[in-house]
Amino acid sequence: MMPETKDVQALKRRLGPVGVWNSTLSGEPASVEREAAAEIESLGFGTLWIGETPTGKEALAHAAILLGATSSLTVATGIASIWGRDATAAANGANTLAEAYESRFVLGLGVSHAPAVAGRGHDYSKPVTAMREYLDAMDATEYAGPLPEPAPRLLAALRGRMLELAARRAYGAHPYFVTPEHTARARAALGPEPVLAPEQTVILESDPDRARQIARGFTARYLALPNYTNNLLDLGWRQDDLTDGGSDALVDAIVAWGDPDRIIERVRAHHEAGADHVCIQPLADSPQQLLEHLRVLARSDVVAS
Repeated sequence: MMPETKDVQALKRRLGPVGVWNSTLSGEPASVEREAAAEIESLGFGTLWIGETPTGKEALAHAAILLGATSSLTVATGIASIWGRDATAAANGANTLAEAYESRFVLGLGVSHAPAVAGRGHDYSKPVTAMREYLDAMDATEYAGPLPEPAPRLLAALRGRMLELAARRAYGAHPYFVTPEHTARARAALGPEPVLAPEQTVILESDPDRARQIARGFTARYLALPNYTNNLLDLGWRQDDLTDGGSDALVDAIVAWGDPDRIIERVRAHHEAGADHVCIQPLADSPQQLLEHLRVLARSDVVAS
């Protein structure tokens, strides 16, 4: 189902230019998350993105916790796996949140990764086909509640066929573990109108050795997943760049590190490449450190970059 131009533009305004991708808070008690979400809202970030894992909080219930703790913040799943609930449950759950929280919920959907999918007993052999059929089933679902407007959906898309599907069947794309060069390529594939909301990992650390050590603890996990490595190879990176947590050049391209000005420079690079919204993911050891990093970045006006 193609959204109307006015609805896409409205979503871009609701997302805001910069949001926060949450990796640290999701393992904390709901009470801690509520307080953190309220502060993230007060700092001026437009959107809080949440992931989903087979061992973590269920994505839609998790979103409800955060929406209930805030009054204007948009909450987006980045992503809810299509293997975690059937299409009817996804459509009705997303619309329930859109109804209850005045269109502040965005359903980010993705096909996840082969190891996680196999562990749930599903077949990952045709992920684009699986996503297309899932969207068909969502569109066939009728919601009986008093819904002002359906929950918008974005697709986790990295390469050609999924980006095309995001442009035709969703409001746009939410790429993860990407560079500004990928953002430019994704914008060309999507066309000018759809939402493009890449994730950008950041570290507030100016010592190169220390920053890259922290970054490799992050990149090594994702470089074990073919979806991400195939995308990087398509962008021109060599196989040698993908080993041992990534070459210095790759680590620096994926993770923006340094003082706030360098973080802002990377966020602007995504915007200049065609992003409508950039969700920053500060790597932090605790909720307290995460919030301190976000305070520093907010004072440096990253929200307006």
